[in-house]
Amino acid sequence: MVATIDITTADGIVRGRRGRRVLRWRSIPYAAPPVGDLRFRAPQPVRPWPGVREATDFGLAAMQHRDGARIGPRQSQATGEDCLTLNVTAPAAPSSAPRPVMVFIHGGGYVLGTSALGLYSGARLAVRGDVIVVSMNYRLGAFGYVDFSEFSTPERPFDSNLGLRDQVAALEWVRRNIGAFGGDPGNVTIFGESAGAHAVVSLLATPAAAGLFHRGIAQSAPADWSMTTAEARYFARSCLEKLDIAPEDAPAALTTLSANDIRKSVDRTIGTVLWEQPGSFPAAPVVDGDYLPKAPIEAFADGSAHAVPLIIGTNRDEGTLFQRFDRTLPTTPDQLHAALARCGGEDLEKRVIAAYPGYPAKKTAVRMGGDFVFWRPTVAVLEGHSRHASCYAYRYDFAPRAAQLAGFGATHALDLIPVFGGVDTPVGRVITAAGGYRGFRAVQDEFQENWLAFARTGRPLDSWPEYTEQRRSTRIIDSPARVEVDPEKAKRLAWEGVRVPALQ
Repeated sequence: MVATIDITTADGIVRGRRGRRVLRWRSIPYAAPPVGDLRFRAPQPVRPWPGVREATDFGLAAMQHRDGARIGPRQSQATGEDCLTLNVTAPAAPSSAPRPVMVFIHGGGYVLGTSALGLYSGARLAVRGDVIVVSMNYRLGAFGYVDFSEFSTPERPFDSNLGLRDQVAALEWVRRNIGAFGGDPGNVTIFGESAGAHAVVSLLATPAAAGLFHRGIAQSAPADWSMTTAEARYFARSCLEKLDIAPEDAPAALTTLSANDIRKSVDRTIGTVLWEQPGSFPAAPVVDGDYLPKAPIEAFADGSAHAVPLIIGTNRDEGTLFQRFDRTLPTTPDQLHAALARCGGEDLEKRVIAAYPGYPAKKTAVRMGGDFVFWRPTVAVLEGHSRHASCYAYRYDFAPRAAQLAGFGATHALDLIPVFGGVDTPVGRVITAAGGYRGFRAVQDEFQENWLAFARTGRPLDSWPEYTEQRRSTRIIDSPARVEVDPEKAKRLAWEGVRVPALQ
């Protein structure tokens, strides 16, 4: 018989599973199902339920292609619109004081991913650090990151920034309820990777998120992804054209069309933009002057972002994963030429190329593309936010031998394995089968000890100095780890002032 544990939340009782080391609750609703007339609307409050709600199994992932919701080699999670749920993992051992809370936001380019992925459970992190780990689902793609608000009517309104609003709603749930699970609502760290890291920097610039978290960790953030209102309208109209919907018919059609038909058409529209305009990304939060008043990069620069401590960094070989599996990131000379031409023209392109000896060799081009999308805007965040709050920069360099032999190196998302304590899982053992186990374990210790110290105190370990524009101290997470001052300075200067080009 499975041991269970009941917790009373503000909305009703939830029943989770009691394990030897951790307690788990899965797919707890933090907002009403966004279906019917609530499709494309801001998240609404949960309707309280009578009795006990089972929270022992995962529900639905957000709407996406089934491959994006893959949770095993041959298993994908079911998807649907009723996806606004979160998961809580807590140490089974009793505690005399409320525990720090770490809220994870998954990546996936704002079009795919799920909190049900086994690596994201947080069990090892929770036990090692005596913390509560929360993970969330939020609306993706068509339903979370396309702004149809231009087509609102008094009878059928549409809201902007739905995925971002979902994340705020989940954090509001944490503030209201995490105390019942043993967590401290006054000590919340948000952390995320890739699009989840972009969500972290966006939440720092979102007024509605004020006071809902107290520090942030952004792993591989494409930090200047955002859309102007004009770009968002252009993209939404492109989506309607793909759906063969006239603007005047949008309110009724977007309400009644099947979710999968909308999803497929919008995914194709996203793919077209990514292919034709390298370096731009249309499924992103909208700077609407209201919910998101400024682009996050601007908010960091002028000090209007929430002044909470921040860890932010990138992986040395971000681009290799995309070069192999997703050709929409600019990692070829043709794609980089197109992106840089739209960013600033021939002079900029010459300046950047000069900072990458060996270009246009394939390996160098891939490194340049990864730096363009991830490292370049990360430096801008550090420069702006370090003037107003504590910042800590890192670069992740370690790659087990198998990753090196396969040509990936320290690629995008590899850091998730050590952060979540996955070196001794089946995935970790496969990656280290050809060598590098001790180094990967050392990297896991480095990540977890610093992430957990930061979650407890707002500072990583003493061996990691604060980032300032004067020194630009950066923790190089490797085996062994070290600190470098202003690493890759020539490349940093070459990218200075470059921003993601506008949609055309």
